[in-house]
Amino acid sequence: MVRSVIRFLYKEASGLHEAAYLLAVFAILSQILAFLRDRLLAHTFGAGALLDTYYAAFRIPDFLFVTVASVVSLSVIVPFIVERERQGKAEVKKFIDNIFSFFSILIIIVCALTFFLIPALSSHLFKGFSEENLHRAITLSRLLLLSPIFLGFSNLFGSLTQAYNRFFVYAFAPLLYNLGIILGILVLGERLNVYGVAIGVVVGAFLHMAVQVPFVAWMKLFPKFKLNFDFSSIRKVVTLSFPRTLTLSTNHIATIFLISMASLMTAGSISILSLSLNLQSVPLSIIGVSYSLAAFPTLTRHFSERNIKAFVSQMSATAKHIIFWSLPITAIFIVLRAQIVRVLLGSGHFNWEDTRLTAAAFALFSISSVFQSLMLLFVRAFYSAGHTKKPFLINLLCTVILMLCAYGFVKIFYSFEAFRHFLEALFKVEDVPGTVVLMLPLGYTIGTILNGIIHWIGFEKDFGGFSKEVKRTLFESLAASVLVGTGAYAGLNVAAAFFKTDTLFSVLTQGLFGALVGVVAGSSILYLLKSKEQKEVWRAIHKRFWKSKVIATDPEIV
Repeated sequence: MVRSVIRFLYKEASGLHEAAYLLAVFAILSQILAFLRDRLLAHTFGAGALLDTYYAAFRIPDFLFVTVASVVSLSVIVPFIVERERQGKAEVKKFIDNIFSFFSILIIIVCALTFFLIPALSSHLFKGFSEENLHRAITLSRLLLLSPIFLGFSNLFGSLTQAYNRFFVYAFAPLLYNLGIILGILVLGERLNVYGVAIGVVVGAFLHMAVQVPFVAWMKLFPKFKLNFDFSSIRKVVTLSFPRTLTLSTNHIATIFLISMASLMTAGSISILSLSLNLQSVPLSIIGVSYSLAAFPTLTRHFSERNIKAFVSQMSATAKHIIFWSLPITAIFIVLRAQIVRVLLGSGHFNWEDTRLTAAAFALFSISSVFQSLMLLFVRAFYSAGHTKKPFLINLLCTVILMLCAYGFVKIFYSFEAFRHFLEALFKVEDVPGTVVLMLPLGYTIGTILNGIIHWIGFEKDFGGFSKEVKRTLFESLAASVLVGTGAYAGLNVAAAFFKTDTLFSVLTQGLFGALVGVVAGSSILYLLKSKEQKEVWRAIHKRFWKSKVIATDPEIV
């Protein structure tokens, strides 16, 4: 049995076709485990001070992973491995030894320095924490510093499994990461509270790395530490990864700022913010990441061939499908926000007030989901064209605007009673304490929408014709979204007449019925409008879409 599992995990996926279906299955399983992880966290701790310190403690290790560990990200390392494979395995081994040695010193030095800086950094970032909670956050952050080390090495090993078509083991690694966290909650959570969960995170990160080690060792490519670096190859890797690192870091700086502001608010605000942000990132992972990654090789090829017309056409086609999926999903999320949050998170210590506030934050985040997905596409399109500075500068500018908006809305919330009452009434949270936290997703959404619009304008300026191609789909999807939202709301009211909201089954039934009515209404209007994207999706399903090629993604968060 064990040997069969091992053979399956380390089996080569010839031509990548069989890997596509299994990678999709593993991605769905990983998302299910992520939902279970968040539900267990909410159930065990509720939206309170303990969970706040856990999420706050993630910020510094998470930032280190995005910045330092991106040096060995898949998208950077794999092309170098493939290039050296043509020269023989000895060249691959030499390259891996070199990168491993450099990264080992880099990540250990940075994490060691950060270990001593964490008390000062945490005291500035989380000024609203009590002395006890600040001490807990510092201890957790120091423990979690092991996570970017393990995940960074896992990235390096993952580059080898990807380069040699071992997609299964790479896809299996995130499952082990989430399983480690879940085991930490179940086994250690009650006895050690959030410290037990942090241990689970470290164990999950170690398993993420360890599951890839046997194949690397079997290929005789397990790296050896050496001090005689080949700085020419290191320079090439760092040069290639640097623009991506800068762009990613701006997004995480914005998140750190929001968490920092939430620490000054009511206990549980960081938990509300983090859980709602996790929920709204699901369509981004499924739609934005998938479409932008799938388009990236084709965009690069078209631009390298100086076929700008085909380049813009590919961008338009990809953007239309992102809009086609994202807008209706946004409408469903906004209308069914309470049902979604209650089903996924509502149990144990996560009470009805937590549900309502998380649902409101979730809806505000979701408004920007289409722009988040389009931003991923625009950034990769600019990278395809060799324009690495522009997306960084746009992200930097909009990160500053996002932070100013969040700060400004908090000031307005406290200064203008009418504004506060309007937002509380709009999201039906008038009697819930701590509603000021909603200003943070509101600021995030406005900054993100502006970011997407500026990226759109910048791309249109450089490569004219994009907007003209996308305009029809945008209006069709907006019309469909209105009907999806209206249908979901009507379906929800009909279901509410038959099912009360006192059980998980009744809440789930309400949400599913509302979603079904909304989807039918939206699909009908798209059919009447003769939506090209709807027809393409239907054809893709009939053509067995799982036989398309696979492009593996980089893990970008801890």
